[in-house]
Amino acid sequence: MTTTTIAMDGPAASGKSTVGRLLAEKLDYVMLDTGFMYRAVTLAALNAGLDLADETAVTHLATSLTLDVQSAAGHEDGRHYTALLNGQDVTWDLRTPEVDANVSLVASYVGVRQEMVKRQREFGLRGNIVMVGRDIGTVVMPDAPLKLYITASAEERARRRWRDRQAQGHPDSFETILADVKRRDDYDSHRQHSPLKPAPDAIIIDTTGQSVEEVVDNIIEKLPVNSVR
Repeated sequence: MTTTTIAMDGPAASGKSTVGRLLAEKLDYVMLDTGFMYRAVTLAALNAGLDLADETAVTHLATSLTLDVQSAAGHEDGRHYTALLNGQDVTWDLRTPEVDANVSLVASYVGVRQEMVKRQREFGLRGNIVMVGRDIGTVVMPDAPLKLYITASAEERARRRWRDRQAQGHPDSFETILADVKRRDDYDSHRQHSPLKPAPDAIIIDTTGQSVEEVVDNIIEKLPVNSVR
């Protein structure tokens, strides 16, 4: 069977978005980082001044948003894609410390997840897609022919995020980011709805100490020959 959907999950800053983008480029697939949807809901709620602990209000807002993702072509700022919220480019607004600190709570709401999963499944049905997130192989696309779980040590992941923050001009310390990575790991892994975990048949890939190219080449070796165009 031809692999037309690749489900890629993993914890924060594991490198899954970077790996997913390069893998999609090499396969001539589309890459969808589903995390942008939950970040967009979080950003919209913050901008609207909502109490993020008000699950009903946040869920209602989520159903009203227009979300889209486009190619990063034409942008030279290091983005992997262009995220649109109600038609506005919010790609880097989604990566602020305030969104980071609140996205796990928003993503834990069952109504928000149901709405986003519905949209993600519609996207996945188009085929030839690398779909990246935290519950793709377990919830969104459980029938995907290839499921991958991308991970790395907490220290490695915090180091990557710290370098990204420094490049964007944020003064966050490594220790602060490491604490946040560990907090999110715990929260995402123990939330009631769609907890972060590998699918039973997922291939687990630890990216610690590996380059993106090495990881992608490793994945491509696992694909059926007729998946590579």
